[in-house]
Amino acid sequence: MVHRICSRVAGAGVHVADLPLGGVQVWLDDAGDRWRHYHRMARELRLAGWHTETGPDRLLLLGWSSVCLSHRARMLGAALSGRLADFDRTAFTAVMAATRLLHDGFPAQDLAAEVEARCRHLLRWPERLADLDGLQRTSSLEPMRLRLAQVAGLEAKVGRRCGEHLALAAKVARMVAGGAMPAAAPAGGPRARHAGRTAERAGLGQRAGLTERMVCASVPNLALSAVTAR
Repeated sequence: MVHRICSRVAGAGVHVADLPLGGVQVWLDDAGDRWRHYHRMARELRLAGWHTETGPDRLLLLGWSSVCLSHRARMLGAALSGRLADFDRTAFTAVMAATRLLHDGFPAQDLAAEVEARCRHLLRWPERLADLDGLQRTSSLEPMRLRLAQVAGLEAKVGRRCGEHLALAAKVARMVAGGAMPAAAPAGGPRARHAGRTAERAGLGQRAGLTERMVCASVPNLALSAVTAR
């Protein structure tokens, strides 16, 4: 788990080993930019909820930290009310990426998957949640268990919201490629319905805002082309 997070931040050459009295140590093969990588890894590990200490030649991870878990809870809450509440931005990002990829000759059949992957990386939280997938987070201290439970609940909400954004990005990409229209209103909570309405407005062009106009301008009008050809 720690190796997964550190490798995502620093790339190859990451080593992880247990400490004699608990915790783990992390070090890198590359000595050229080691200090910067250690601090970037420490930032991601603290965001996951662990207490870390950075030394001259290695990074120490020493267990759960109430302060770091509280920070993670704040960041998850901020994501829900900030970037993950902005479905129009995801639609705009998707249409711009899809349009550029098509212009560069990217295969239309692979467009939705590629745009979804790019949006996944830009949202950041899907990767961060995937880093901890399968981790059993427990503690012998009751306050720490309550904090871990709070964080797990927020992570579930963030995961669902990220899924709605990625579904919207894939639908918009298929529209740009000339595919079928998305469903009018996906099942799920109000955020999912909002995502569906955003995509639907993009296709219909009714009361279109900037993002919706960009989608409409980028979607090939296949029906009109067929009439013209006849």
